[in-house]
Amino acid sequence: MRNFFKISLFSIVVLSAAVTSAFVVFRISVPIVERLMETDTRKQSELWHRRVILHLQDPDRTFMDQILGEEDIKYLSLLPEASNIYRFNLYDADGRIIWSTRPEDIGAAAPAHYPAEELAKGQVSYNREQKPASDIDGLALHALRQDVSTHEVANVFEPIISNGQVIGAIEFFTDITDLRDSFLKRVRVLLSALTAIALITVGVISTILYRTNRSRYLALMQQSDTEKTLLSEQLRLARDVKLLGELNEWLQSSRSLEELFDMVGRFLTHILPKAEGSVYVYSNSRDVLDGWASWNGGTHKEHIHPDECWGLRRGRTYEYGANEINFKCGHVDPKNDNPYFCFPLLAHGETVGLLHLHSKTDCAETFFADRGLAQMCAEQISMAIANVRMRDELHDQSVRDPLTGLFNRRHMTDSLRKLINDSERSGAAFTVVAIDVDHFKKFNDTHGHDAGDMVLRAVGSTMEQDCDGDEVACRPGGEEFTVILPDCDVQNGMARAETLRRKVENIKVRYGEKTLPRITISIGVASYPANGTLPQFLLRAADEALYQAKALGRNRVVLADDVQNAHSEPQMDDIQNTQNDWALPSPSDTEPQKQTG
Repeated sequence: MRNFFKISLFSIVVLSAAVTSAFVVFRISVPIVERLMETDTRKQSELWHRRVILHLQDPDRTFMDQILGEEDIKYLSLLPEASNIYRFNLYDADGRIIWSTRPEDIGAAAPAHYPAEELAKGQVSYNREQKPASDIDGLALHALRQDVSTHEVANVFEPIISNGQVIGAIEFFTDITDLRDSFLKRVRVLLSALTAIALITVGVISTILYRTNRSRYLALMQQSDTEKTLLSEQLRLARDVKLLGELNEWLQSSRSLEELFDMVGRFLTHILPKAEGSVYVYSNSRDVLDGWASWNGGTHKEHIHPDECWGLRRGRTYEYGANEINFKCGHVDPKNDNPYFCFPLLAHGETVGLLHLHSKTDCAETFFADRGLAQMCAEQISMAIANVRMRDELHDQSVRDPLTGLFNRRHMTDSLRKLINDSERSGAAFTVVAIDVDHFKKFNDTHGHDAGDMVLRAVGSTMEQDCDGDEVACRPGGEEFTVILPDCDVQNGMARAETLRRKVENIKVRYGEKTLPRITISIGVASYPANGTLPQFLLRAADEALYQAKALGRNRVVLADDVQNAHSEPQMDDIQNTQNDWALPSPSDTEPQKQTG
């Protein structure tokens, strides 16, 4: 009877605990999910914000002057189709809508929910509310559950800050109904599983306490400790997987190797806290690897040779300290005998670099236990490096002239716009140099277009060697060239132009078995702001000086101020009529056409 009473009491306690646990799980799951959804939506909003700003041609101009180009509008219109945003608005500093996925809202004043105070402080505003399905744009693209009449919608305001001042805001709307339900299910399943495990463990321990002696109880406690260790390991693994996912997401968003390796250092310090790290990337010449970054106490050399690393020489991961006999790499500190990894970074069948991880302790067993995790990090870093380099190559192709390797007309006009904006703030002058190869048509007709291409390449090479720092050498088309010299007054600009003319005059170009005739150039020089405050006016002034140089007999340098009957800068009506021609170069500008003259 006593045993029956104990069993009944135990059953009631267990049942009560199970019911209570189930109630607690369903009560606490909602705030947990809400917090997760807010965090996730804020991160997504930051990425949407960054994408919008990066794709706008001139964000300051967009939000301060309410001017959007055709490419801006095209990209903004397509953004909802390429993301889980179903609606978003652009606001100016006063809260007026300057662009919206709902055209009827453009020009409207700030809505009632506009968080003016938060945005003025540069803070992100997040709000979640329920909305009817009829109020959600493009629902078929974003929602799988068509039977839900009311949806959970997250509304985020991202401030746009320029030079420390809020110049506008972006408002995003995203339907989080399905994602919230999915999170709720996952969290409840996870909490239920953990609760069930806890209840089962408590039940087993309680049963054994009633039916076994002290020794069995101690054995159970030992088993409980093992389970705790296993659970701790599983939680650590879940954390590592989460960090790996975040690392991959951030690496895919990086725009340069400097930004990429800063992310790598921060993440690997947390993912592999017991390892000092460094990373090397092959130089363009492929003869050495350049040291790019180190973290967690690690160091890196400026350059290493591939033969210094056993991992690169053998073409696979090298583990120093894993075998009875080991050979140390030449790029490793000879005084540090702790175990280490050398991971060759492979992408698309090519070795792009090296990831080196050195243990902080001399315990090889615990260090090599993280080999799989380190290998996954190396794979993600490899693909990220390859992606950044591919983006750099594609961008380089879009702004370079294929014949000479100089910048094309598109990059020239973009550089002029940026330099004018910078000079308006700083007051610094700069010089524009227009160049034309003398008698190029006659040269082509006499010696052939292949010889003419060699002449253009030789002139372009001389210009590129003469430019330094932020100076820009361009080939807008044909035999025409342009050089932009920042922070250069007109006297220095004339001196630089004369130096370039002499260097070109001394070029000797061989075509086949003969040396081509002497190459000369005519040059026109214009300066900002004396000869214009817009790109078209500066280029026009430089061209007029160039034509004067040709009229005076070629092979000379003429300053725009010295041109007879020079035109004065056009008035505002002329500026309005010419701005459309300089809004954006057409795609054909990236492929210069050969001109004659």
